[in-house]
Amino acid sequence: MHEVAVVGCGPTGMMVAGELRLAGADVVVLERRESQELAGSRGGGIHARTIELLDQRGIAERFLAEGRTVNTATFGGTSLDVGRLPTRHPYTLALFQNHIERLLLQWIEELGVPIRRNIEVVGVHAGEGNVRLRLASGETVQARYVVGADGGRSVVRRAAGIGFEGPDATRSSLIAEVRVTEELPTDAKIDERGVHGLYPMGEGRARVVVTEAELGPPTPPTIDDLRRELIHVFGTDFGVHDPTWLSRFTDATRQATTYRAGRVLLAGDAAHVHSPTGGLGIGLGIQDAVNLGWKLGQVVRGVSGEDLLDTYHVERHPAGARALKFTMAQSLFQKADPRQEALRDLIDEVLRVDDAGAPIAALISGLDVAYDLGEGHPLLGRRMPDLDIVVEGESVRVFELMHRARPLLLQFGGPPIDSVDIPESVDLVRACYDGVWELPLLGQVDAPSAVLVRPDGHVAWVGEGSTDGLDHALAKWCGTAAVRAGTGAGAGNS
Repeated sequence: MHEVAVVGCGPTGMMVAGELRLAGADVVVLERRESQELAGSRGGGIHARTIELLDQRGIAERFLAEGRTVNTATFGGTSLDVGRLPTRHPYTLALFQNHIERLLLQWIEELGVPIRRNIEVVGVHAGEGNVRLRLASGETVQARYVVGADGGRSVVRRAAGIGFEGPDATRSSLIAEVRVTEELPTDAKIDERGVHGLYPMGEGRARVVVTEAELGPPTPPTIDDLRRELIHVFGTDFGVHDPTWLSRFTDATRQATTYRAGRVLLAGDAAHVHSPTGGLGIGLGIQDAVNLGWKLGQVVRGVSGEDLLDTYHVERHPAGARALKFTMAQSLFQKADPRQEALRDLIDEVLRVDDAGAPIAALISGLDVAYDLGEGHPLLGRRMPDLDIVVEGESVRVFELMHRARPLLLQFGGPPIDSVDIPESVDLVRACYDGVWELPLLGQVDAPSAVLVRPDGHVAWVGEGSTDGLDHALAKWCGTAAVRAGTGAGAGNS
């Protein structure tokens, strides 16, 4: 029996598995596909906070080396400047999903995560002490916990009886990668249906997106469906043939009513689906994974109690709901309707006044997420900035101290922390930093004397000249197996 079985080997499933492996958990990934190869390049793009999470694990450069950075995002018809956000990565990274999956696979293979392929999970039965997964082959796999990262039609979610609620689809679009025989239009077209476009990919191939005249059925589309819709919109089908990928997506928006049902947890598209508008999907899943992985790892290792898992839903469900609202609002502007165009123009006027678009830019980037950890310093519950600090005379970035996904206790001054019982899993690092502390939307904040940073990069405790509350924060987020930790930079760098 495994400690954790992750169902699904997409970006979310791989990130969960990697985090669990770093936490020392016994994890196995179950995947239907024979390999990581995708039919077509699929969607693509990750925003600043997701890049920061990859940076926290020391793998961001792999993705940056293969993608293209873009310093703007869009809401309605307004271009938003994300380049002014206070982050080391103030941009969106354009990189198709097939490359994202390949790079994540490389990472989890380096970590030694086992992947069982050609495995289709058809049933889930959760007992008191474990979860039994029934496979299409008739076999069973047992684990103490199961993470459903198996997409919008999640078998795990349905088997666990978790509701999936939200607005129904109002329109559907076909997306494909095909060969073409005619010259392509130079610009996308927007009409009362929606957005349509053909984009060259080289060697006679094109990426096609066309909104259907009517809401499509829940069956796979055909090349004839694609030809028909192109003729309706453009008057020609451009000779499309030989599709390597052909799919249908809608603007349906759904969110799981709970992200946890006992020993079953959901992440990524299994927990939320939405219009691809804005490119938030992959990033949302990775953010779910990083929030969940270390918590589940601590629980299965006996470091923390099961109540720590409840904080996963408490934190990620509101963050997901906020992102879904953005995708619903953004999708309204993707068709030529005079009333919606009037609204878009008015919003454009508002967003251009005194950087009024900054909150939306922070939302798209994921940098505005602040978990409710109670009253206190503005850092509490927000992500830790990647500061250039000095440790034992050497300059080091904060994120470089987080590659092992361990809690990090940074002391910048104030009373000694040696008197506090620190769990052995926590890296205590004494550092110097004389620069500005700046947070998205809030601007400059007062410098703390110490901070406790969770493995997901969010601040769980802030010292303001004392150690008040540190014992409680360590017990809640880092477990109760307290022994004296190292006091130098070695704990953070080993």
